[in-house]
Amino acid sequence: MQHNMKSAHTCRSNSAITRRSFVRRAGFFATAVVLGAASDALVTALKGPVIEYVDIRMPRLPQAFDGFRIILLSDFHYDHPWFDDPIIQSAVAKTNELKPDLVALTGDYVTHHKLYGREQAAHSAEPCGRLLQGIRSRLGTFAVLGNHDVMTDPNFVTATLGSNGVRVLRNVSVPFERERTRIWLAGVDDVLEKHNDLDETLKNIPSGESTIVLVHEPDYADVVSRRHVDLQLSGHSHGGQVRLPFIGAPYLPPLARKYPWGLRKVRNLLLYTNRGLGTIGVPLRLNCPPEITVVTLRTPA
Repeated sequence: MQHNMKSAHTCRSNSAITRRSFVRRAGFFATAVVLGAASDALVTALKGPVIEYVDIRMPRLPQAFDGFRIILLSDFHYDHPWFDDPIIQSAVAKTNELKPDLVALTGDYVTHHKLYGREQAAHSAEPCGRLLQGIRSRLGTFAVLGNHDVMTDPNFVTATLGSNGVRVLRNVSVPFERERTRIWLAGVDDVLEKHNDLDETLKNIPSGESTIVLVHEPDYADVVSRRHVDLQLSGHSHGGQVRLPFIGAPYLPPLARKYPWGLRKVRNLLLYTNRGLGTIGVPLRLNCPPEITVVTLRTPA
């Protein structure tokens, strides 16, 4: 009887050891997976941007503009030279290698922080602007502001970018001519902060002429699509910044939840949403690398 009791005790002890060992190993495995994912996310955030190529067929595009190349960059969120300088420098170098006709920037050059004041946040536009000054294209660099720019000091950000060769379009449009035909580039001021005025932006554009609109927030396409606009270029979403398998992006910001990345069609409007270069919150990206978009305009097939 005593021998049996000892055997039973030994079995229970071995079982307890086995369960503890399993739980411990499972914990180590889960920790390794989390740390591995975090490491991958940090490496992805620090890697050079991926170049995405997209051809846009615009029914009203004049033949003279077939092949017109636009580089789209967005969401720089300049905050720290160690994280941000290499990404922006890489984007500028790759942009110049691509020899674009025009470069479009769709906002958030700085980051609005609750930890320090708006003035301090807005002054990050200075190092960001100095980096962007290196962009070269045939017709120049054109930009709109994002919600973070407007939440800090939009006039300072605008002036700083302007002093570095970036023309900021705040509810205005500009034409470009080739062989006596025109296309228009229009810039809508930030929508989330209610600085947008689409009527003012489009007022000088003849209804029959091909029009591209820059808007920070992609979901504003629902409004733009009701007007005579061919293409909208946006950012804001960061592509979610972190995308999990089978789940997607756990968080997307307001006005970037319907059309968070890539090419979409909204009524007769074509929309492209860029994943951005920088990060917000923590400097992590997972399954969502920073992006340079090469947009080539095409006439109908």
